[in-house]
Amino acid sequence: MDKLRQFIAWTESHPKLWLDCIRIYLGIGLFIRGVLIITNARADFVNEMLGRVGNTWIITVAVLHYVALAHLVGGAMLTFGLLTRIAAAVQIPVLCGALFIIHRTEGLMNSGQSLEFSALVLFLLVVVAVAGAGPLSIDKEKAADHHLNEGQEHSGSGEPL
Repeated sequence: MDKLRQFIAWTESHPKLWLDCIRIYLGIGLFIRGVLIITNARADFVNEMLGRVGNTWIITVAVLHYVALAHLVGGAMLTFGLLTRIAAAVQIPVLCGALFIIHRTEGLMNSGQSLEFSALVLFLLVVVAVAGAGPLSIDKEKAADHHLNEGQEHSGSGEPL
């Protein structure tokens, strides 16, 4: 029981670490989704998207390319914590489109639960966009290096601190 209390105390003292775990998981999932969109050779997928949106094919193709690249590149950036807020912000319009255009007709408690899952991913992206990078990120490493270099420049001498 004492070990459980120690673990709970440790988790409460490291909330950014848990947010990083969510960011990494979300990034991996979005990256895989991007790979699946790019490698989906079935014409049924594109025809289904054309039928759902109802726009011209050029708009649908442009949107599909944006979604695939946003998920692929943005997911990788989220996974590694590189430009975290920008990577999450680029994903938000994609998920808003999925939520309000693609899945809105399905309704809640559908067997596929695409609406609920899209809403959850959208919520998590907003949280990550607001919170930013945590301790397990490239952004954090770059910020630490920047502060270290800035301190050396302001020390008055040309030697490191």
